[in-house]
Amino acid sequence: MGNKSNTRLFNGIAPIYGLFYRRQKSEFRKVLERAHHVLDPRRFKTVLDVGCGTGALCAALYEKGFDVTGIDPAENMLKIARKKARHTQIRFIQASVLEGLPFADRAFDLSIASYVAHGLKPQDRQRLYAEMSRVTKSQVIVYDYNAKRGLLTTVIEWLERGDYFNFIRLAESEMKSCVFYLKECFSEVRVLEVGKRAAWYIGKPAR
Repeated sequence: MGNKSNTRLFNGIAPIYGLFYRRQKSEFRKVLERAHHVLDPRRFKTVLDVGCGTGALCAALYEKGFDVTGIDPAENMLKIARKKARHTQIRFIQASVLEGLPFADRAFDLSIASYVAHGLKPQDRQRLYAEMSRVTKSQVIVYDYNAKRGLLTTVIEWLERGDYFNFIRLAESEMKSCVFYLKECFSEVRVLEVGKRAAWYIGKPAR
């Protein structure tokens, strides 16, 4: 994410992602139901989706009553997202968290990054955590794999040569120890299992 070659890749495969939009949205709805006590629109209003892709999670959040903004560096992903959400108030902005988010400190009540962190190098994950913490008032949610590896995912991630294997081993401790520009990212971190092989790593932004 934010890397120019990765952005080109995601621009190229955006139409394929678009084919799975309905399925993704359905899965996100189920997860939001299971975690309704964490994402309660009566307590929180504004949500930032970092690495929103074609906007399936944005749509599911919007249906729950949130004021939603999605950012992604791949313009082709955003074109599909805007088309899918044309009758909603969801905002989509082209931006990269690794280059700095174009928002003021504490601009959002919540921020969430879905299946973004495991594909980043450790130093880039630190920047992800720090920027999400900076623009968020209450809770940062890193929605990603847990340590229960599936064979297909293991093979795919090995072929992609990402940092999946380190991430699933270190995610919680990595967030707890995150320090960026001499500033602590989170004052506390907890883990909520939201699926057989998925978890929410929930961080409270440090102030």
